[in-house]
Amino acid sequence: MVGYARAVRVGPVIEISGCAPTAADGSTVGEGNVYEQTRQCLRVIGEALAAVGAGFDDVTRTRIFTTVPRRWREIGRAHGEVFDAIKPVTSLVGVRGLLDPKWLVEIEASAYRVE
Repeated sequence: MVGYARAVRVGPVIEISGCAPTAADGSTVGEGNVYEQTRQCLRVIGEALAAVGAGFDDVTRTRIFTTVPRRWREIGRAHGEVFDAIKPVTSLVGVRGLLDPKWLVEIEASAYRVE
């Protein structure tokens, strides 16, 4: 197994590792549907943030990796539903492949929260 943490918090700095469109049982959510896959990645990010005492309002950056960059509008729509008022900086990077060929998108996030 790969040794990694979903989220690491050091003081106010929070890093969320790449979140794939997977359900708790490891199955792919929204196979073939980049909008639904993006929504699932963001749900996973939300859970990771909550686990370290943070929320979407604390996100400062997202990094979106996709195998279908031409479908950026669908990805952007899902991203905007969560971050419209927050507006973190973001990058959308087209990649040749992700770990599972069913995945169309994977998202990392950075956050900052002062208690």
